[in-house]
Amino acid sequence: MTKKISLKAHYYDKGGVKEMLIIALPMVVSYACDVVMQITDRLFMAEIAPEAMNAVLGGGLSVLVLSFFFVGVLSFTTSLVAHYYGAGLKINSAKVLTQAFILVLIAYPLILLLRPLGLLFFQFMKVTPEQLVYQVQYFNIMVYGILFSLLRTAFTGYFSGIGNTRTVMIATSVTMVANVGLNYVLVFGKLGFPTMGIQGVAIGTVMASALGTIVFIWRYFSAKNAIEFEVKKSFRFDWRIMKKLLYYGTPQGTEMFVNMLAFNVLVFIFQSQGNIIATATTITFNWDYISFIPLIGIEIAIMSLVGKYMGAKDVKSAVRSTFSGLKAGLLYSLVCLILFVWVPEPLVYMFKGNTDDAMFHQIAPLAIQMLQLASLYVLFDAIMVCLVGALRGAGDTYWTMWASITAHWSMAIVAYIMFEFFGYHVISVWLAVIVVIIVFAMVLLHRFFQGKWKKINVLK
Repeated sequence: MTKKISLKAHYYDKGGVKEMLIIALPMVVSYACDVVMQITDRLFMAEIAPEAMNAVLGGGLSVLVLSFFFVGVLSFTTSLVAHYYGAGLKINSAKVLTQAFILVLIAYPLILLLRPLGLLFFQFMKVTPEQLVYQVQYFNIMVYGILFSLLRTAFTGYFSGIGNTRTVMIATSVTMVANVGLNYVLVFGKLGFPTMGIQGVAIGTVMASALGTIVFIWRYFSAKNAIEFEVKKSFRFDWRIMKKLLYYGTPQGTEMFVNMLAFNVLVFIFQSQGNIIATATTITFNWDYISFIPLIGIEIAIMSLVGKYMGAKDVKSAVRSTFSGLKAGLLYSLVCLILFVWVPEPLVYMFKGNTDDAMFHQIAPLAIQMLQLASLYVLFDAIMVCLVGALRGAGDTYWTMWASITAHWSMAIVAYIMFEFFGYHVISVWLAVIVVIIVFAMVLLHRFFQGKWKKINVLK
């Protein structure tokens, strides 16, 4: 008979779908909120100009490039907190978050020092002058608000690690509601505010992120959490825990930084091919974002459960947790696949906005074809995300770093060579990118079934 564990007066199969969904669903909702924020911002910008919509994508990715090394290191908080939680060392779970706060204080000024590199990158990637004006305005505001994103990442890691993803969902939902409302008011000049356009969307996003951070702080210092995890005793530097966070988090941070840089380069390679291809690519990546980001919620749930069970030396339940997450991920991706194949037209025309009719008649067929082709890899996205979550949760972060970096830069290099040296059509380049994604998913499957991750001991 399968062993059972008690969670808040209910009983769930260890590593089963029900236990997975208890953690994953709030995280999926949380990341769905992020999707709503991003898509709403781009829809608002589409009402201004297609270049403004493209700028939000390019400028936002560039901010992430500057911050993603630190975001990656902080993200390992989920696994490390879960390992200590599974081992019954709750105060150490709180100490992990304290070390994460210390890293945020170090990271923020370093990111601001790197801001000029982002502006140079726009020029290097030959962003069109029309888009560049919008992009610089958006980037310059968003980069200063990255402090709140870093803090939210640290808090998300802590609450996900202890299985309290409901708090993450609440904080993200508050952020989403504030984001949509503030951006609408500031972008279009409602309630007596001046019309601020793309600057309004950036300011509103930063303010909403600050509100989400306040929710996390309130929940962390609540009496229940403070007593159970001995929060007051956790506020001290702990080199032993910091060393683990850096050792296992650095490859994850390196991976996320280098991958985001590669993805940013890939987007700009497509956007440098002219406004038609740039806008078609932006629309495609908007829906790719919708199909991909909620899967991150499942990935974090897998990281949390695998970390907890590996900390408890229960490898069988760690494996079962992975397959439970994979079932949920494939089901969600199947829905996206059906939408991309059967109803791409309304998905594309949703982003028409203020684009000239004659121009959009050239954009739409291209975007529709790219979106239909995207259906070829959405199921492989689910496999990729879930297995990366399992491997990271177990501590196999160095292998996933190199494999993921190789895959992402292969996409960017292949796209550049095909466009610049051989002059391939955008659809041919898009197909080549899809092939790389599928191959990467197959490599991850091989690594998982190879089983080396089962022998890693993060707490030793």
